[in-house]
Amino acid sequence: WPPRRIVSLVPSQTELLADLGLENEVVGITKFCVHPEKWFREKTRVGGTKTLNFEKIKSLNPDLIIGNKEENERAQIEELAAHFPVWMSDVYTLEDAHNMIGRVGELVGKTAEAKNLIEKIKTSFSEYRVPSAVYRVPSVAYFIWRKPFMVAGKDTFIDEMLRVAGFQNVFSHKNRYPEISLDELAAAQPEVVLLSSEPYPFAEKHFALFREVCPQALIQLVDGEMFSWYGSRLLHSAAYFRELRKSLNLV
Repeated sequence: WPPRRIVSLVPSQTELLADLGLENEVVGITKFCVHPEKWFREKTRVGGTKTLNFEKIKSLNPDLIIGNKEENERAQIEELAAHFPVWMSDVYTLEDAHNMIGRVGELVGKTAEAKNLIEKIKTSFSEYRVPSAVYRVPSVAYFIWRKPFMVAGKDTFIDEMLRVAGFQNVFSHKNRYPEISLDELAAAQPEVVLLSSEPYPFAEKHFALFREVCPQALIQLVDGEMFSWYGSRLLHSAAYFRELRKSLNLV
């Protein structure tokens, strides 16, 4: 210890491991671990976050597997834990994300690097806030899926990031990732509709439908990684939120 053969089952935590300098130690990632791009091309892929290939993982003989309670399936993780050391994160808030980064740093022998990263993230968000007198908090619906329509509700990291970015989630009374009807959207009348780039790849061709239902709303495509990745990608989120609010004429 520290571990020499790490398998990461979560895209945002894979990127974190890269930013902590674990190029040689990480031997396996998922097919959704697109950052860093070099790792995506070169590292062994062990399936999807919910469709793990046990044989591939076993062949890598990991001495640490890092997952997440929301992203990975419990039964699959329990199966892996019977054979290998497994550590699972559980992230709902920005503070949870800081704690996760610190804990991963300890696990992989990069405590100082992780602390430095946490400080940089905290600084970027502390500088993001503007005086409340000029800080509008518009209502928002954040879509993650189509057919059926699904949004981010309460008890999600996205809901926390919407709040931090200065939005009021109109579906925060609903739990997790509820399916909603267009009638419910019309009744909620959000001032802003955000269409995420992941997991469903929304595009401008989808705007017309939402304009029909919410003719007064501002409709915007957003980078889902900035709202849902809780690793080192958080270094860029505050700046992204600032630009997003500017583009919506909210600051």
